[in-house]
Amino acid sequence: MENILVTGFDPFGGQALNPALEAVRRLQGITVDGHRVETREIPTVFDKSIERLLAAVSEIKPKLVICVGQAGGRPDITIERIAININDARIADNDGQQPIDTPVVPGGPAAYWSTLPIKAMVKEMNDQGIPASVSHTAGTFVCNHLFYGLMHHLATTGNAAVRGGFIHIPFLPEQAVQHKGQPSMSLEAIVRGLEAGIGAAIRYQEDIVVSTGQVC
Repeated sequence: MENILVTGFDPFGGQALNPALEAVRRLQGITVDGHRVETREIPTVFDKSIERLLAAVSEIKPKLVICVGQAGGRPDITIERIAININDARIADNDGQQPIDTPVVPGGPAAYWSTLPIKAMVKEMNDQGIPASVSHTAGTFVCNHLFYGLMHHLATTGNAAVRGGFIHIPFLPEQAVQHKGQPSMSLEAIVRGLEAGIGAAIRYQEDIVVSTGQVC
């Protein structure tokens, strides 16, 4: 049985929980289309996050790697298309670091595309009644940092056959109460959406061709 690695960040920014970690914990040990899901907690810390992820990749030897993070303010599950080689932190990470205008990997490419079938994953989530869409920015905080670090590792260390990418999820309702007017999604819906996305990522080696573009 092949493994799928799914990671979630610990709480950050003074919050008591992170929906990414809460959802990912629910996936530990489940089987999706004949593949076992292994999960790991990732610190919301520049550099350490990549180190922890790559250690898990070495240990688990997954077929797919899907990193999950919180994007408070987004109304749906968003599957990221691109990781960029920049750190530009609006707030400090959990170790008090706040890099501004520094590269994730000095001398690395400007960006990497996700190698997940992002549109097929969105369609599968939508078909199961879970709001989801393609996103064209993973931000410039630790989420993008980890996403870029993952894709750089896969592209440069002989692991190109391993596909990877990043998913952002909304606030939970109990978080949205503290952020008036912000959208939220139940933990149960997030978990179902992630499971649907994992299934699509396993089944689709090539992405489907449908328009998810934006005019501006």
